[in-house]
Amino acid sequence: MSERYIMSIDQGTTGTTVLILDRKGAIISRAYDEIAQHYPQPGWVEHDPQGIWAVTLGLAKRTLLQSNLISSQIAAIGITNQRETTVVWDKASGLPVYNAIVWQCRRTADICEKMTGAGWARRVQDKTGLVIDAYFSGTKLHWILENVPEARDKAVRGELLFGTVDSWLIWKLTGGRVHATDYSNASRTMLFNIASLDWDHELLDYFDIPIGIMPRVMDSSCIYGHTEPEILGSSIPVAGVAGDQQAALFGQGCQAEGTVKNTYGTGCFMLMNTGSRLVKSQNGLLTTIAWGLQGKVSYALEGSVFIAGAAIQWLRDELKVIGNAAESEELARSVTDNAGVYMVPAFVGIGAPYWDMFARGTIVGLTRGSGRAHLARAALESVAYQTSDVLTAMKADSGLDIISLKVDGGAAANTFLMQFQSDILNITVERPVNTESTALGAAFLAGLAVGFWESIAEIQKVHSIERIFYPDMPAKSRQHLLEGWKQAIKCALAFKPERN
Repeated sequence: MSERYIMSIDQGTTGTTVLILDRKGAIISRAYDEIAQHYPQPGWVEHDPQGIWAVTLGLAKRTLLQSNLISSQIAAIGITNQRETTVVWDKASGLPVYNAIVWQCRRTADICEKMTGAGWARRVQDKTGLVIDAYFSGTKLHWILENVPEARDKAVRGELLFGTVDSWLIWKLTGGRVHATDYSNASRTMLFNIASLDWDHELLDYFDIPIGIMPRVMDSSCIYGHTEPEILGSSIPVAGVAGDQQAALFGQGCQAEGTVKNTYGTGCFMLMNTGSRLVKSQNGLLTTIAWGLQGKVSYALEGSVFIAGAAIQWLRDELKVIGNAAESEELARSVTDNAGVYMVPAFVGIGAPYWDMFARGTIVGLTRGSGRAHLARAALESVAYQTSDVLTAMKADSGLDIISLKVDGGAAANTFLMQFQSDILNITVERPVNTESTALGAAFLAGLAVGFWESIAEIQKVHSIERIFYPDMPAKSRQHLLEGWKQAIKCALAFKPERN
């Protein structure tokens, strides 16, 4: 019998990656393409769902060709995705009624303010574990139904379907036979009750959302359906689904309560596995579902930083300060310190633990001697400072002393950043051999569902550490830098752009 493999689809905010992995977790084939970003108005961010599907399908086919495999050798497909991004499509035609509204989009901030003003903040947190913010899917779905011609009428008639990107890809892969999501993605909509584990009718009623357009919620590791044979050449089980950050938590081997990981991507997301404990945050963090496995859910505490790697992209694409992301490390090392320059990359507001939808990006401490190297260093350091704010809140909420942080994502390859992160947190930072933990987590979930891997213990053996970073900064220096960061945060929170 031919050797079998797992295909993992990692559909992210700026691009899609498809991997084929063997039983040892080794990457046999990898393909990546960026997806187009659309900014129709300031603060608005959209993607073309058809473009997402076209790129994903093309990459899946490319990985098979690159590895000289046939589709019947793929034991299962796992999907992990940018969370909260909202897609609404016509059930009959399969066409989206509007572009996907991306998690970064701020267009529904006023809807959130109105909801908060009406006294919903505590109820939303109690039901969903979330804060009221434009980040989540609920207000985005409401906006589409309110603003797209005929959308609400069609939704009431049962002609439309809603989903996050995982649901959209499942539906496309299965030829429109399966409309589903997993517990982790459902918990990011601001419409799902994470205690009773079902769509919350009170919240659906508030946003005037018909229950019929919502996807079925399933375990993160189970067979959702099978691909249409014409799509990839054979019928393959779609068997693992999780939002990108929960998938990374799983891929990092954080199945035990109290383990913590941080993913450095477009944004920066720290999660702590709290097991069966549903811990309500008192410090601006989110309570979320980590995954559903064998009929049981695990919970997590999460701190969401909206802009991390995207700050480096901004230096590259908008300011032309660097030619590529890797150059940021070289530039940062070319100066001995930040010379008092701090960047708060609040391009789409500030997430945990501040949650200010109207804050904007700020650079402070500039002098005549400030140069491109200081900007590059400030951008990288901002990622570590934001992570520090989240870790402080996580310690307070969990009551646990965190001594080690597992890291992954594109920016985890930046050795300057990882060492600075260890110094600022004053804990060890563990970087794995395979930093694509998000895709690995989706693969593990899919593989477990079809018996490709037999147990959690077996997949934990696949995870291996490439390097451990140890803190090496004097306490006085650390305190001085963090005090400067707090001042910079105050500046970003103080500035409020004029709103129409």
